[in-house]
Amino acid sequence: MTRSDSGLIRFREHYRSRAARAQRAHEPGKDSLAGLVELSQRGDRVALGKLLRALAPRLRGAVRAIYGGEHADVDDVLQEALLAFIRALPSFEGRSSVLHYAYRITVRVSLLARRRQRRRHDRVDLVEAPELVASGDELDPFAEPRRNVLRTLLDELPSVQAETMAMRICLGMSLEEVALATDAPANTVRSRIRLARQALRRRIESDPEARELLEGWS
Repeated sequence: MTRSDSGLIRFREHYRSRAARAQRAHEPGKDSLAGLVELSQRGDRVALGKLLRALAPRLRGAVRAIYGGEHADVDDVLQEALLAFIRALPSFEGRSSVLHYAYRITVRVSLLARRRQRRRHDRVDLVEAPELVASGDELDPFAEPRRNVLRTLLDELPSVQAETMAMRICLGMSLEEVALATDAPANTVRSRIRLARQALRRRIESDPEARELLEGWS
């Protein structure tokens, strides 16, 4: 295992327990939000309000996972993601869970927002949120900078690869869940992840600062 592989694995495992809790609450065949979606698609605004209130805390967590903490733009990006979800709601056909469908939209909006922000600023200062700190990170002042290096590297990937990797790594979704959420064959998802990992590995190895931060991070 290379140092860059170790960093990617560590980044993914940081979110594993939180993603597992979300997945247990939305097992296949037990999607408690499906009824609200059906009513919302028929124009029921009360149902739509309930649906958005149910999704908002989880989607806010997804935005924060990609941004890396309580960034000033988190709530703005969340609102943008919710509006994008509303626009996409008529196209939802139930091939994935409602939550994972919303996650895909949120990931896409968040990555686009990060790229817009990156064009505006050469450097983004992030404020660390306690619940985003993995066990033991309180003793490691470099934990958040390491995660931020990997988030920045995601910004440099082609959009479809970045979206797939963010769902897989930041949100801890399985290959099958990513395939369903993106309406892509599992082999296509595997190929996107493989290409993204190769690109990230090359980028890390060519960047002395990133390589130093990720060295020994296992």
